[in-house]
Amino acid sequence: MNPVLLADIVVVLHLAYAAFVVAGYVVIPLGGWLGWNWVRRPILRIAHLIAIAFVAFESAIGMVCPLTSLESNLRLAAGTGIEEGSFIARLAARILFYHFPEWVFGLAYALLTRTALFLLWLVPPRREKKAPLIIPPDQSSPS
Repeated sequence: MNPVLLADIVVVLHLAYAAFVVAGYVVIPLGGWLGWNWVRRPILRIAHLIAIAFVAFESAIGMVCPLTSLESNLRLAAGTGIEEGSFIARLAARILFYHFPEWVFGLAYALLTRTALFLLWLVPPRREKKAPLIIPPDQSSPS
C-alpha cells in the first residue's frame, strides 16, 4: 500500500484518538447532568482515563507518540512531507500539532489526567442493571 496513504490514515486516526479524549471532557459531565446512562459505562470511562493517562505518561518519560512516529516514518519512506498528504491529512495535522515547549504539553496532559480522575468521582461509572426476565403468561389457554 502507498506509504503516503498509510501516513494520511495514521494522522486521521491520531486526530480521532485526540477527539475521543477531548470530547470526553465535555460529554461526561454533560451526560451526568442530563442523565445519559451511557456516559457512566465503565468501559467508556476506563478507556477515556487510559487514553489520556497514556499520553501523560509518554510526555513524562520524554517518549515520542507512537502515532506521530509511525506517520513520520511512513512519510520519510515515501520521501514526502505532510504537504504532499491529502487535504484531510493536512487539516488533521494542523489541528493536532502545535509548537509549544514540551513542558507545556506535559503540564496539560497531567492536568487532563487529573481531570479525568475527578470526572470518575463527579460522574461515577455504573454497571447497567439487567432487567429481570419476565415470561408472559401462556396466551393459548382460555382464562
